[in-house]
Amino acid sequence: MGESHEALFETKQAKGRFAYKLFACSMFAGICSIWFYRATHAPGWGEPGRWAWMGIFAAEIWFGFYWIITQSVRWNPIYRFTHTERLSQRDEAELPNVDIFVCTADPIAEPPILVISTVLSAMAYNYPPEKLSVYLSDDAGSILTFYALWEASRFAKHWLPFCKKYNVEPRSPTTYFSKLGNPSNAYIQKEWSSMKNLYEEMIDRIDSVVMLGKIPEELRANKGFSEWSSGMTSRSHPPIVQILINGRDQCSIDSNGNALPTLVYMAREKRPQHHHNFKAGAMNALIRVSSEISSSPITLNLDCDMYSNNSESIRHALCFFLDEEKGQDIGFVQYPQIFDNVTKNDLYGYSFNVYTEVEFPGFDNWGGPPYVGTGCFHRREILCGRKYSKDYKEDWKRGIDRKTAKSACILEERAKSLITCTYEHNTQWGQEIGLKYDCPVEDVITGLLIQCRGWKSVYFSPSRKAFLGVAPTTLAQSLVQWKRWSEGNFQIFLSKYCPFILGRGKIKLGLQMAYCVYGLWAPSSLPTLYYLVIPSLCLLKGISLFPKITSPWFLYFAYVTIGKHVYGLVESLQCGDTLAGWWNFQRMWILRRTTSFLYGITSTILKLLRISKMGFAITAKVSDGDASKRYEQDVLEFGSSSSMFVIIGAVAMLNLFCLVGGLQRLVVDGGIMSLEPLFIQILLCGLVVAIHLPIYEALFIRKDKGSLPFSVTFLSFGFAMLVSLLTMV
Repeated sequence: MGESHEALFETKQAKGRFAYKLFACSMFAGICSIWFYRATHAPGWGEPGRWAWMGIFAAEIWFGFYWIITQSVRWNPIYRFTHTERLSQRDEAELPNVDIFVCTADPIAEPPILVISTVLSAMAYNYPPEKLSVYLSDDAGSILTFYALWEASRFAKHWLPFCKKYNVEPRSPTTYFSKLGNPSNAYIQKEWSSMKNLYEEMIDRIDSVVMLGKIPEELRANKGFSEWSSGMTSRSHPPIVQILINGRDQCSIDSNGNALPTLVYMAREKRPQHHHNFKAGAMNALIRVSSEISSSPITLNLDCDMYSNNSESIRHALCFFLDEEKGQDIGFVQYPQIFDNVTKNDLYGYSFNVYTEVEFPGFDNWGGPPYVGTGCFHRREILCGRKYSKDYKEDWKRGIDRKTAKSACILEERAKSLITCTYEHNTQWGQEIGLKYDCPVEDVITGLLIQCRGWKSVYFSPSRKAFLGVAPTTLAQSLVQWKRWSEGNFQIFLSKYCPFILGRGKIKLGLQMAYCVYGLWAPSSLPTLYYLVIPSLCLLKGISLFPKITSPWFLYFAYVTIGKHVYGLVESLQCGDTLAGWWNFQRMWILRRTTSFLYGITSTILKLLRISKMGFAITAKVSDGDASKRYEQDVLEFGSSSSMFVIIGAVAMLNLFCLVGGLQRLVVDGGIMSLEPLFIQILLCGLVVAIHLPIYEALFIRKDKGSLPFSVTFLSFGFAMLVSLLTMV
């Protein structure tokens, strides 16, 4: 590797940035004009609507400030392109070993079949198998998950040669067999059918065991199964490490006689009296166990539902790490988080097209994207706390040599001692070493700390998506997930790890601002909720909060509002969204701000006051058949009496009452001409009503199980009616 080579990647600037910067400057001028109007036209003391006006002014100051923050990720995006053909010219023996970490925590929310499909896709990379080690962390310590992995280890001996022989994509067997039809070639079809039968037989065996809740007694004699005893639970079990395939054993070969990747099952010790630090604790345990078994210089971590969709992903990532000129300071390579079950019109706003095509490339311009917890390649050294220095040289040949590796039994026992409940006591694990603890978004804060140690990160989105996962298919699951994300990012903002504090002098100001785009999600809930409620209530009372349409000041409000949303629409369409998808995203953004983000800021404040402790909610990866059908038809799924739904219903009903009542009062009392001073409020209230149309349908029209329960309808209707009546008094 010491000889000179051609560059392995190149960077290109986004086009049309000059025009965008002119537009952004005009938008800023419009925002400042609105602020000036608010400051100079406020009602006097004692006049109706003064306090409502001041609240609107404060909300608009926040919206303007937040818009300025978001410009950091749109100012100058950059895009990366790799040259894997140049990497392939190098000696394969010189390529570094790679450890792959897959995390699961609940066999109910994350079915074993889903988990092993991800594991098998990771084992089947187009990469020398003797250089690959795949680790599954099972935080539930479930014998069902272990059984599924044991079955996968046997199936892999046939699946991996099949993938490489026919260059299969994707290499998740579940996805491959469910989404791709029979091949036309008769010879290939025979082998394809044989492989599909093997897969379906394995799935049937796993399904039977999962339904019974126990493994067949005859399997107890097989290696590994004896680790489980009757008293073990998901919250209390000893450490378990089982090497199912020892890639350093010359006898570990596939059906064609080729080497297999190492495959390891790990369940760290859990006891009720010891805090286990959720996913961050599992990742740190994986780092320690892998350092004993394989100790590869590069690691990749995946969520259990995020299967590999591109068998070249490792080679793409190595193009950044191994580039002699520009790769020395690259600490991690982040791929986009993309979901393959998103509906055509993106019902819950999970296409992430704007994030992946605009915002993350915008991060990359300032020093690199955040670490998002999955689909990320790291140097092992940076996960162990190493700071960047110009004289540091990575040892790409590090790793356990196949010829000198210890026996599996010795490795297992040594690894077990590294994942006990007390191992981390009085150490720097979770602080200076490994993933950071005490934060719901341990990935984001860990990535920020790495960048503040001098390392850069790289965002790469290949034409064939590297990883595909499972997005929530119900509104409740989605809102709970966004609550955790907003809460965690806001906790970072309020802590000593705030990008403006921790990053001062260490990372660029643009990157500090970019992190705050997500760090300020939670507090955005308050001005949004105010803007959705107060102008509507003032409409009901006949109080104007905006300029007349004949006033010159109206033009500034019109330009900023139309400019922002038209640009957002164009940006969304250019990134691949549909018009209906953009409209659905606007709805989801309102629902998130009024529920998930509101709960996020409330939860953060309660934690700061030490009234509550941090929790971690696992997003379910499955839903019942009827719910899945409604999801595929782009129908919102409610079905529970969540307090979040009461807020959503109350906001929807309140705006409907205010629109109808306000219009009726104005027309009856003052005639059509009296609508002019309240035109913007009427328009705003009407748009809120329009965007909540599916909510009204769920409240009053739908009769399926996914509609809103009567209790939510009653509370929403009652609260909205009460507030409306009190306003009119």
